[in-house]
Amino acid sequence: METILIIDDEKDLVMIIKDTLETNGYNVLTAYNGFDGIELSKKKPDLIILDIMMPDIDGFNVCHLIRDNIDCPIIFLSAKESEQDKIKGLAIGGDDYITKPFSLNELVSRVKAHLRREKRKMQKEDIYILNFYNLVIDLKGLNVKVRGHDISLTKKEFEIVELLALNPGQVFSKDQIYEKIWGYDGLGDTSTVTEHIKNN
Repeated sequence: METILIIDDEKDLVMIIKDTLETNGYNVLTAYNGFDGIELSKKKPDLIILDIMMPDIDGFNVCHLIRDNIDCPIIFLSAKESEQDKIKGLAIGGDDYITKPFSLNELVSRVKAHLRREKRKMQKEDIYILNFYNLVIDLKGLNVKVRGHDISLTKKEFEIVELLALNPGQVFSKDQIYEKIWGYDGLGDTSTVTEHIKNN
């Protein structure tokens, strides 16, 4: 059974999400502040749902602190609706960003989509090193080097590079990249793709 960690200080909302996810067959861990969430993340959940506005330490900092040790999808859940906040959340290692209020059905759909993608990654063929002239991509180590120098990429930025590298000569639209990388179609903003590519 896949485990989902919810980190949010709104206890009533957490219980609603927890009940919904458990009904869909998931094991759910809950933390009502960032520090407890960091501690529970050591249990290596399969996915994390993370609020941004919390009293002790905000979700951005929680993500920053746990991302080096946690490779699972992180979905930000927040009332902060600005484009700047969304870009920041994705840039520091978030995989998705949902604004409150939201549909529980949409949340569950996104959770399922991210977990499906993680399963596909684990089942991927054992192709580890890709070489393109001065570009070296280590699919196992999740590293990219250009002319021998390491390139710092977020998880999603690496996945975009990986997609393009494994499909040389193929042209993808933003919609196609969004669907392949984020794992679902029509539920998000394809400008997310542009922002990730612009970062590099």
